[in-house]
Amino acid sequence: MYDYHDPVLLQPSVEALVTDPSGTYLDLTFGGGGHSRAILNKLSATGILIAFDQDEDTLSRIPDDTRFTLVNHNFQFTKQYLQYLNIPAVDGILADLGISSHQIDVKERGFAHRLNGPLDMRMSATNPTSAADILQQSSVQDLTSIFKNYGEISNAKQLAEIIIQNRNQKDLGNIPEFKLAIANCIPGKTPAKYLSQVFQALRIAVNKEMEVLETLLKDAEEIIKPGGKLVVISYHSLEDRLVKYLFQTGNLEGTRHTDLYGRIEKPFDATPNSAIIPQKEEIERNKRARSAKMRIGQRNTWKRTHF
Repeated sequence: MYDYHDPVLLQPSVEALVTDPSGTYLDLTFGGGGHSRAILNKLSATGILIAFDQDEDTLSRIPDDTRFTLVNHNFQFTKQYLQYLNIPAVDGILADLGISSHQIDVKERGFAHRLNGPLDMRMSATNPTSAADILQQSSVQDLTSIFKNYGEISNAKQLAEIIIQNRNQKDLGNIPEFKLAIANCIPGKTPAKYLSQVFQALRIAVNKEMEVLETLLKDAEEIIKPGGKLVVISYHSLEDRLVKYLFQTGNLEGTRHTDLYGRIEKPFDATPNSAIIPQKEEIERNKRARSAKMRIGQRNTWKRTHF
């Protein structure tokens, strides 16, 4: 049904998001347009959907619908774009994080360790820094931090040192050569898992994914109306932890602050309290869904005095 990307948790995410068919909504990761089309199907003739995607490949998939606008930019600038459009607040935001099946399957994009291509990993061609650039230019300390923090790799320092040792002798900008260069770091029992963690770390660093998500989560309380929803689908623990902390404690550090009555000061109420995961049938149909977690927060009326 979906040749570009099979949207994960499609029905439950859209059902949770759209509370007012005449409202204004944001789909921050348009991709193949699966979620956007489902949202449009729920909207009335006066509803509005604004989607963001920095990948130029998505431009050919824009729905022919006057209620729809695609912004070909990173969603880090959502708040500023809404100010430009004179939209003070929206009724809901959907963010399906990670990368699309299309991006993974095109070897020239360099997202998949199983393919023979360049180590690129840029979600936008306007990004001046590729994964190969990071490998070639970063210090051992920076590489160690990237692999430890973004890939949760146990031997991050050893991996960084091997890369530094090999980057002047081998073409680390090529996926097969890169895998060969770090072969001594890859555990024999779980090579695919290890390489997935390495590639995840590089992709996050290239696209500044954690910084972008942090900006969104900090801005969300200002740009979502009371009663509106923030729906986030994440695919690794780093992203999910930030979303969980925001909904549970009102900040990204997970520190609880209470008012004089002992109530936690937070702008969103988790609905439900725990993450939603795909059903077995969806995972069997779409393997990418197996690591997905969806959290839903409803904007309350609490106002922050500082972050």
